[in-house]
Amino acid sequence: MITSIFSKSKPINYVIVMVVLVIAFVLHFFDEANGDNSSVVLSFIGLSIGLFYVFITDFIISKNDLTKRHSYGIMLLTLLFVVFPEVFGNINSMVANLLVLFALRRLLSLHTKRDLSKKFFDAVFWIALSSLFYTWTLLYLILVLVALGYYWQNEGKYIVVSLFGIITVFVLLVLYNIIFKDQYFPQSNFDFSYNLDFSNYNSLGKIIRFTVVIALYIWGLIFYFKNISEKNKKLKPIHNLVVLASIIALIIGVLSPIKTGNEVVFFMLPFSIIIANYIETVEELWFKEIFVALLILVPILDLLL
Repeated sequence: MITSIFSKSKPINYVIVMVVLVIAFVLHFFDEANGDNSSVVLSFIGLSIGLFYVFITDFIISKNDLTKRHSYGIMLLTLLFVVFPEVFGNINSMVANLLVLFALRRLLSLHTKRDLSKKFFDAVFWIALSSLFYTWTLLYLILVLVALGYYWQNEGKYIVVSLFGIITVFVLLVLYNIIFKDQYFPQSNFDFSYNLDFSNYNSLGKIIRFTVVIALYIWGLIFYFKNISEKNKKLKPIHNLVVLASIIALIIGVLSPIKTGNEVVFFMLPFSIIIANYIETVEELWFKEIFVALLILVPILDLLL
């Protein structure tokens, strides 16, 4: 039933996912509300960013032919918001991931071989900018290095423009610090602290949520690797970049200094692409429904526990 609705890309699908997203936000908001006006404003900014995620995710997927013509990607993205509503609670990580999505939009379109210099600059610029909100997103520069390996075509200028992307953000940061903080480079600009204590995940509800999502991810990834070999040769590199992006997102989650569940936000896009690719290959409708039902039942179980 659910997968049938999203099996084709239709305008009504946007309405459905946005309604579900708003419901997930409202439930989280009233569960966490503290009455502070500033937190209310930040919460609604988080909702706005979440709604924008839907459109940019669909744009990235459809524009680069990362899946067939359906809406499984935005469906899965929305379900992850339902499973992990804590994502709404950290504006810094949401803004950082939004900027990472802008970078991924550029990197995953490299297969067109058009405007490569501009795309490499933009990708590095957005990643460097995102690190001002969440330092560990600098790890996505690894993605740029791998992309350079695929597409640099012995053109040293791509490396140079990538460096200029970092330098541009650095210069803007220094100017900001001089104007507003009266110093060049305060230590507070970057925080490379990490935390390998996972005790915050010890509740039964969180264990179930993470177990189900990681299990689905591993299952989908196995088939994703299998299907990459069957993809158009031109598109294989960007599918490899999707896999690498998912691994980087997992590393960021592991290193996250404060583990509340909001760090899952970086995992949402690659997870949605990988699982959407798996679902579209499944012929048995009942199996598709079970796959999606797991993500729906998880937050319900969490509420009951």
